[in-house]
Amino acid sequence: MGNKKNNFGTAPLGLLLKEQSIPAAIGILVMSVYGIVDTIFVGRWVGVYGIGAITVVMPITFLISSIGMAIGAGGASIISRSFGENNKKKAYEVFGNQMLLTLFLSLTFVLLGYLFQNEVLNVFGGKGKILQPARDYFGITLIGVPFLAWSMMSNHVIRAEGYPRIAMYTLMIPALTNIILDPLFIITFDMGIKGAAWATSISYLLSALFTLWFFIKGNSQIKIRLTGFRPNISIIKEIGAIGSVTLARQGAISLLSVVLNNILFTKGGEMALSAYGIASRLLMFANFAVLGITQGTIPILGYNYGAKLYGRVQSLIRLSMKNATFIALVIFTIIMSSADYIVMVFTNDPVLIKQTVPAIRLIFLATPLIAVNMIGGAYFQSIGKALPALLLTLSKQGFFLIPMLFILPNYYGLYGVWYAFPIADVGATLVTYYFLRKETRKLNI
Repeated sequence: MGNKKNNFGTAPLGLLLKEQSIPAAIGILVMSVYGIVDTIFVGRWVGVYGIGAITVVMPITFLISSIGMAIGAGGASIISRSFGENNKKKAYEVFGNQMLLTLFLSLTFVLLGYLFQNEVLNVFGGKGKILQPARDYFGITLIGVPFLAWSMMSNHVIRAEGYPRIAMYTLMIPALTNIILDPLFIITFDMGIKGAAWATSISYLLSALFTLWFFIKGNSQIKIRLTGFRPNISIIKEIGAIGSVTLARQGAISLLSVVLNNILFTKGGEMALSAYGIASRLLMFANFAVLGITQGTIPILGYNYGAKLYGRVQSLIRLSMKNATFIALVIFTIIMSSADYIVMVFTNDPVLIKQTVPAIRLIFLATPLIAVNMIGGAYFQSIGKALPALLLTLSKQGFFLIPMLFILPNYYGLYGVWYAFPIADVGATLVTYYFLRKETRKLNI
């Protein structure tokens, strides 16, 4: 543990950023490719309504699994700073409480998902011809959600320990498994949307088993012990305060899905919902490198801040922003010039193609600006300042995008939905830049 973490305060920042960001980016890339491949198989072998069903269900399952992400992010921030302060005992205690919280909360919300399945799907836009395939997909994927929550929690802890490649594998395993099982279940076994759901649940299980192996038999210094399941209220509060940022982000995304899916259904029916389904699959793919840099930055920031190496903190922020913005600009250029060809990979339905191409171009219009918002929010989270991190995390969806969705479609119809995305990106970037600049000046560098 010490060898992996000590160089966070001494090694060149460019080298550290590469070591942490590249594995994270690769893991996110593979996950995003899985989402794309999954949508391609469903779109071509199940149909337009299958894409709509996935669009409805995925925000629900990820909202439940985001409990694991939140607990993982909150605990990882504490663990990184504990290592920087050379307080290993606290790091071990934090992990035990993370395990307890993840298992209890994820299973509780899965049970609620089963009990109120119809109501939940309806709220998230599961209506019309999309409802039945959404029911089929939701019922099966719920089985795998606790395993996904465990994997997401573990991923943050593993990265905080200084093992970015292992963290990458936790993302790659479910993605690659799904890519293999999708054609087998959907085409060979002719299971349709249920085949896609089983492929997803099995992939989550394998990822969870891998992380379990790492904590029991692998190189992890934070081992799973029964004594770790003893709840500590002060640690739980600290995890909750910082993890609430991640949970709020996922909650805002899920609330956005409720608003967005219902407005899309009202303004354009099932076809508009499916168009956004394709666009949303591209979002993670398009942003994989920026997300990777953001994830790679967090443990380095947390360690150096905990060690009071403030000069390295500010240098790392500048370096991360520069690299992430350049990559975002490249991705923006590719999407703007190739939107037609990208959509035709997912579907051969001419009506769906016609609706999706302009949607993609508008949704991604402000892509070069996203690095500021992502890395700015990550900075506050990594140093343990939960409230500003929470507000900045909510700025895009909560303060700009959702309000715009209630206003613009009334004047511009379906196009008003697409206009809301770049407006929200610009607004969130300006707010984040202001608070980040104000905060970093306090470092007295």
